[in-house]
Amino acid sequence: MGSLDYYEILNVDRSATDDDLRRAYRRLAMRWHPDKNPAGKSDAEAKFKDITEAYNVLSDATKRAVYDQYGEEGLKDPPPQPGGSVDDIFAEFFGSTPFTYSNNTRAKQQQQTAWDGGFRRPYDQGVGAGAAAMAAPPPVESKLACTLEELYTGVTKKMKISRNVVDASGRMKTESEILSIEVKPGWKKGTKITFPGKGNQQWNQLPADLVFVVDERPHDVYRRDGNDLLAEARVTLAEALGGTVVVLAALDGRELAVDVGGGEEEEADGPVVCPGYELVVPMEGMPIAREPGRHGSLRIRFDVAFPERLTRAARAQIKRILELEAAAG
Repeated sequence: MGSLDYYEILNVDRSATDDDLRRAYRRLAMRWHPDKNPAGKSDAEAKFKDITEAYNVLSDATKRAVYDQYGEEGLKDPPPQPGGSVDDIFAEFFGSTPFTYSNNTRAKQQQQTAWDGGFRRPYDQGVGAGAAAMAAPPPVESKLACTLEELYTGVTKKMKISRNVVDASGRMKTESEILSIEVKPGWKKGTKITFPGKGNQQWNQLPADLVFVVDERPHDVYRRDGNDLLAEARVTLAEALGGTVVVLAALDGRELAVDVGGGEEEEADGPVVCPGYELVVPMEGMPIAREPGRHGSLRIRFDVAFPERLTRAARAQIKRILELEAAAG
């Protein structure tokens, strides 16, 4: 075995996995970067290069196999292979170096870029080479439960979130934040609200986007059908034939009185309410989100409660009235 023990340098076992190596490199590279050790910069620079060399060998399956069998001497004159310099490997982990120490011209040109949470984040709208190299994780979805009243009038919801982030030292930490979500009138179940970069963060990845998906809670009176509202009403046979007024509590708190079959004039013809009859009240449904000021319809479906018993006289009277109505029609 040669003079350098790469496993000892990274402080890992010989059975270390790729994830173990990455974690070890990240921790040690941040600790021993020369610019973080100005008092002993030359020693730190040597240590930093040993760390990079160790990771460069052990993270390559072919080089690692040669090293495990022959030691450092077996790597003295290998055929040319792709490998990273000190700065290239550091940039692979952190986007670019936030420090002034650099042997790489390209890395020096990237040093003015913002350093955020251990990853390189450009302040402008362009995406730098380091950020582009990091994997974009899938978004994290969470339900946003809303009542039908909230979807009718609109509401602002405050949501407290906790997420894992990687700080500037490369450590994982948990932070909490309160997000404000403005739910617009007329939004439907399945509407998505995205907060970029507010999800959990993993090593060597950008933070995930956090997506809230609107979910609609069941309502005691109304059921939504697109932009329409559906309600059910049960009336007696007398109300079905003679007309009545159905009173409903609207979603915005109003009292909604709906005339059913009575007619405004004594001689006016009115609909006869039968089981399954549907009365449509325009503009009393849900707001249409993309058309401010417009609403769907309220559709009331009726069930008729027939009397269980009638006297002979009552039957005869009803029959006579219906026969006269049929003859007149």
